[in-house]
Amino acid sequence: MNCFFNYKSVLAFGLLAVLLGCSEAEPQKKMLKQVAAIENADECHLCGMIISKFPGPKGELYQKKSEDIAKFCSTRDLFGYLLQPENQRQVKQVFVHDMSKTPWGKTDDQYFIDAKTAWYVVDSSKKGAMGKTLASFSLQGDAQAFSREYGGKVYSFDEISIDML
Repeated sequence: MNCFFNYKSVLAFGLLAVLLGCSEAEPQKKMLKQVAAIENADECHLCGMIISKFPGPKGELYQKKSEDIAKFCSTRDLFGYLLQPENQRQVKQVFVHDMSKTPWGKTDDQYFIDAKTAWYVVDSSKKGAMGKTLASFSLQGDAQAFSREYGGKVYSFDEISIDML
C-alpha cells in the first residue's frame, strides 16, 4: 500500500509539473522579435533612401500590430519616426547598431542592440545618411569615449527629444 501511495504521489507531482510546464509555453509565444539583416535594396521606412549606401548606425523596429520590421537608414530617421506622438505608443521593439563593435563606414548587422538600453551621442562630427546622426552604443563609457573624440553629448534613450534631431 505504501508503494502504491508513493507511486500516486510521484504521478500527481509529475502531472502537476507537466501542467505547469505547459503554462509557461504562453510566454514563449510572446518571445521578442529578432533583428533582420539589412539587405542591399532595403529602403528607409521614413525617407525611402537605400539604407546600405550610407555610413553610420542604422535602426529597426517592430510595431505592436504588425509582424513586419521597419528599417531606417540612420538613427536620426529612426528617432524622427519614434518621437512622433502617433508612433510612440505603437512601437514594440527598437534596435540600433552598437558602434563600439562595428565600423562606422560598414555597419555589421550582428551588432544590433536594444535601442532602449543604448547610449547615444548627439551632435558629433560623424555623419550618417541624413548628415548628423546619433551614434549608438551599448555602454555609456564607449559613448563617452566617442564623444571625447568626435564631439557631442551623451544621452540615454529616454532623454532623446525631437528638438535634438
